[in-house]
Amino acid sequence: MSSFNKITIVGYLGRDPELRYTPDGTAVCNFTIATTEKRKDIAGAERETTTWFRVTAWRRTAEIAHEYLAKGQRVYVEGRLRLETYTDREGAQRFSVEVTATEIHFLESRQTGGDQSGEAEPRTRKGATTDDQAAEYPGDSDIPF
Repeated sequence: MSSFNKITIVGYLGRDPELRYTPDGTAVCNFTIATTEKRKDIAGAERETTTWFRVTAWRRTAEIAHEYLAKGQRVYVEGRLRLETYTDREGAQRFSVEVTATEIHFLESRQTGGDQSGEAEPRTRKGATTDDQAAEYPGDSDIPF
């Protein structure tokens, strides 16, 4: 039996994407995405919980993400999830949730990034996929949530 590892995130970029190249010339782009969940506690007070995801995109997807994404912009990302462990400066073991992006769709234009109106502005630019084939931007009726 085969296994399956896939995560879908719709959130806001926490910082501008950073583009680098490996020694062999492969593009790699890193950025963070925040998702926020609102719940009421036992007393009825509304609480917000924010979860941060570190995202890495490769090759043409990395270049497109760097060119078209900006801090505060809403984005849809699909990818593979992994849990990284590391030791911080104080010697404590820490964990980081990291995503290797396989598909990115822009839900806002770079000019309207950070606009909290809730209105998604369709882009004329196509979404990016890791196999370097661009996918059409999903309209509001095509998004599966």
